[in-house]
Amino acid sequence: KELHRINDAEIHKGVSLEASWHAAYADSAYIYVGGLDYRLTEGDVITILSQYGEPVDVHMGRDKKTGKSMGFAFVAYEDQRSTILAVDNLNGAKLLGRTLRVDHKLNYKPPEEEIKEEGAPEVDKEGKLRVEMRLP
Repeated sequence: KELHRINDAEIHKGVSLEASWHAAYADSAYIYVGGLDYRLTEGDVITILSQYGEPVDVHMGRDKKTGKSMGFAFVAYEDQRSTILAVDNLNGAKLLGRTLRVDHKLNYKPPEEEIKEEGAPEVDKEGKLRVEMRLP
């Protein structure tokens, strides 16, 4: 609810994106999603979050012994601006009777055991999105 109040105040005051509280997270394409139903899969999370952009990395917290979901995930979007849409629209939303907590995540470091897939965003040691431009 607090994020909605802050967003409403920024809209009312005509605050630009560069001056918005979201600007502090401009270098991170990751979000935290908590309050997930334990029955949801990575595919379910991608389906839900893809309405705000293209998720390119999903790491669901799982119990190391049982492999069961712990009810949270870290998700990276192809376009960092999608994180703003997801945070603004999903934080506080109800899904399968549970309230989601969605927020930007700075300095996220994917678990080392995960193999980097081709096309996934480059993240430096501090968890910041690394962008490389290639000219023809």
